[in-house]
Amino acid sequence: MTVRETVVNNHVGLFARPATFFIQKANEFKCSIWVEKEDRRVNAKSLLGVLSMGIQDGSSLKLIADGEDEAAALDALVQLLGQAAD
Repeated sequence: MTVRETVVNNHVGLFARPATFFIQKANEFKCSIWVEKEDRRVNAKSLLGVLSMGIQDGSSLKLIADGEDEAAALDALVQLLGQAAD
């Protein structure tokens, strides 16, 4: 199991289109991935779960992955969350 903390750098947060890109990226990996914010944890491969978190720009998140490609998954997702939206 691998855990990474990151901060969302996207002026709209993780809503609608950015959340869809995040989910699509998470689904490219075989490992299980969760997003944790404060005391809530949701499946990172679930659009409804991620949207229900209300993740805004500047939110601190913990990404947790467990499986054969966990390191690569977290690297890709942390990079995606750190990119400012145009």
